[in-house]
Amino acid sequence: MAEYKKPQGNADDKNVKRLKRPVKKKTCTFCAEKIENIDYKDIAKLKRMITEKGKIIPRRASGTCAAHQRIVSTAIKRARIMALLPFVAD
Repeated sequence: MAEYKKPQGNADDKNVKRLKRPVKKKTCTFCAEKIENIDYKDIAKLKRMITEKGKIIPRRASGTCAAHQRIVSTAIKRARIMALLPFVAD
């Protein structure tokens, strides 16, 4: 019978630490432009905050602050009800 051979690898592979690149802190575009109110009729700004499928982009991906993310999500939902933005993309 043939003996089982263990795959050969470098013994130091387990002890090597991977270097992680530092993540650049995203800034809120609405805070940078000092925008307080986000209107549901301003489709150009709201389209940047949704994906191709029509989903709202989360804070961790867009970089908006919590206060502006709440305003944006409310404005997107209102624009969807008024048929200015689609609920689902085709």
